[in-house]
Amino acid sequence: MSCKSTKVAPSVDFDHSCSDSVEYLTLNFGPFETVHRWRRLPPCDEFVGARRSKHTVVAYRDAIYVFGGDNGKNMLNDLLRFDVKDCSWCRAFTTGTPPAPRYHHSAVVYGSSMFVFGGYTGDIYSNSNLKNKNDLFEYKFATGQWTEWKVEGSLPVARSAHGATVYSDKLWIFAGYDGNARLNDMWTISLQDREHACWEEIDQSGEIPPSCCNFPVAVCRDKMFVFSGQSGAKITNNLFQFEFNGHMWTRIPTEHLLRGSPPPPQRRYGHTMVAFDRHLYVFGGAADNTLPNELHCYDVDSQTWEVIQPSQDSEMPSGRLFHAAAVIQDAMYIFGGTVDNNVRSGEMYRFQFSSYPKCTLHEDYGKLWENRQFCDVEFILGEREERVLGHIAIVTARCQWLRKKILQARDRQRQQKTKRESSEESDEGAAGGPRDVPAGNKPSGTPPLLEVSIREAEAQPFEVLMQFLYTDKIQYPRRGHVQDVLLIMDVYKLALSFKLSRLEQLCVQYIEASVDLQNVLSVCENASKLQLDQLKEHCLNFVVKESHFNQVIMTKEFERLSTQLIVEIVRRKQQPPPRVYSDQPVDIGTSLVQDMKAYLEGGGLEFCDIVLLLDGHPRPAHKAILAARSSYFEAMFRSFMPVDGQVNISIGEMVPSKQAFESMLRYIYYGDVNMPPEDSLYLFAAPYYYGFSNNRLQAYCKQNLEMNVTVENVLQILEAADKTQALDMKKHCLHIIVHQFIKVSKLPNLRSLSQLLLLDIIESLATHISDKQCAEMGSDI
Repeated sequence: MSCKSTKVAPSVDFDHSCSDSVEYLTLNFGPFETVHRWRRLPPCDEFVGARRSKHTVVAYRDAIYVFGGDNGKNMLNDLLRFDVKDCSWCRAFTTGTPPAPRYHHSAVVYGSSMFVFGGYTGDIYSNSNLKNKNDLFEYKFATGQWTEWKVEGSLPVARSAHGATVYSDKLWIFAGYDGNARLNDMWTISLQDREHACWEEIDQSGEIPPSCCNFPVAVCRDKMFVFSGQSGAKITNNLFQFEFNGHMWTRIPTEHLLRGSPPPPQRRYGHTMVAFDRHLYVFGGAADNTLPNELHCYDVDSQTWEVIQPSQDSEMPSGRLFHAAAVIQDAMYIFGGTVDNNVRSGEMYRFQFSSYPKCTLHEDYGKLWENRQFCDVEFILGEREERVLGHIAIVTARCQWLRKKILQARDRQRQQKTKRESSEESDEGAAGGPRDVPAGNKPSGTPPLLEVSIREAEAQPFEVLMQFLYTDKIQYPRRGHVQDVLLIMDVYKLALSFKLSRLEQLCVQYIEASVDLQNVLSVCENASKLQLDQLKEHCLNFVVKESHFNQVIMTKEFERLSTQLIVEIVRRKQQPPPRVYSDQPVDIGTSLVQDMKAYLEGGGLEFCDIVLLLDGHPRPAHKAILAARSSYFEAMFRSFMPVDGQVNISIGEMVPSKQAFESMLRYIYYGDVNMPPEDSLYLFAAPYYYGFSNNRLQAYCKQNLEMNVTVENVLQILEAADKTQALDMKKHCLHIIVHQFIKVSKLPNLRSLSQLLLLDIIESLATHISDKQCAEMGSDI
């Protein structure tokens, strides 16, 4: 099942103590909300609260609380409550003195309280008493009491349009606008004890974001993330992460994002960003004078962006800025904001997240590369004949050039073996019979490593290339360091030789992003030596830029440059070549998933080294791939590899159907989770039995079963439920058959059911039919 279709199923906890039996499968047959569906909820009526923007929303239990903002004429300080279960609005109960009317403040939840800090106050209608604040208020949800915290000692400068979050019992404030300039300082205060609380300025380090305002922050995986915002001339669409423990900032690189793959969102301000599971979701804001309404999703683990495709029945919110967002359970709620023509909104929208365990395909193959278990090929590299181990299955699936080399080496190995065997037979004949082989020379159960010689590759760049074959990415070295950039240039040269388009793109993007005033001449010289014309062009254009030229030609490196390159730089400066624009699509090559899919579907048949037996029927496969993805196979091949190279397949006591077995192989080889619902019954227990890295397959199986049993497939699922003893699913299928019996009775599969299942259907029909219906049927006879 694709995560973009169907409905949300409850998450499945991976309990390794659970039995392998599918009887432990507990299903919930709905109703469920459609995944990635936007739904328009009742708007806030004017008599409850004004339409607004620049406000805050927070989530507490099953309610959204809206505070402050402006309605276009006045600043507000009312507190509204939206009940997400009843979809109803009301004014929240309050006592005490609330914060003064304000906008561009921040609000967070800690314990059973909401904390409001700072913002812009005054009378915007008369343009008087306008000022930023640095006050801190607490609102207790249980009593409705507002209280101002009077804090002694140094305070953060008064500000608005800043970022705020809670982590480790503290409120963290970052950046904002103080009325004269944008900021990028950070302050924190403990929320545990009001009497002893004091503000502390944080000494930040690393790649600190530029001073900015009107940006969102979100916490995910114990890190705080900041995306884009208003930062003057330096405005970018950079994503930064902050480590709370070391107070270290890092700019998240985008060099690994291939051209043609989803880019980060445009730079923007006034947008929202929330965290859910391992993802950050960015919505709205003003992006270069437009108000986009796509929802962008960032995966913190894979460091990739995507635009979420809404479900077909979505009620999409229009683009807006200065709205606010919060998360309750597995849904995001967005309220208010400024829409077209500076109109304030009172709309509430709900977006349904999808939550599945992440795909571990790349990580699993990456561990296979790091551990070097089950290696069956040894590459002999360069003049020094350095040796690098690998796995024939992965290498031949990913690289046609290396596949050809391996086939040639294998043919040579076979010829040598045949020659050796012929020679031994001749020797035996001459000696009058077989000779004893010394114990140390007897062949072991493990075949010898296939040796493949590659003279044009050195070990270090080749290992980076191998890492790419296993994981679809490369571990980027330190950006800008000359030696590291030169290494990636050697990798790029190999990628060109081995015709790996995807790796070429990764290398070019890394190198171009790493070129700076300190290393440009070294990179240019190396590109010229390696005949990497595209990179040489990039370096020459970098050097002759108006802002770079004088600085570069005054360096010592320029004095040592070859005459030919100096001439090229001078001529390029005097007469820049015309720009050539190409509308040709960039070839980004095939991905790990695409290659492993093709390999399973026949591309890897000649490299199979294990046979899986399903009910006596053989299915050739690849040991390294099975071991990488399943701890069951990894332990088997390491400890008690079958002598005949054949493995019987079952899931506990049960033998899956051929169709379900093929679905499991698709999951193992390339992470596919699309399958008919009846396969899901067989495979629900597979993650326990085969020891997959997580319960992703199980979560999809559960969701597939709960939401995709139809009249058309109910008989197949009934058979699978009976065979696997999934009693609640069998009961559900019989319920559908009884209530849709006229349609089910016309299905051809009904005739092929076992006698016992047909009796179960008759018994269910008999239980369902009332005495009155029996009497009516009797009168017709």
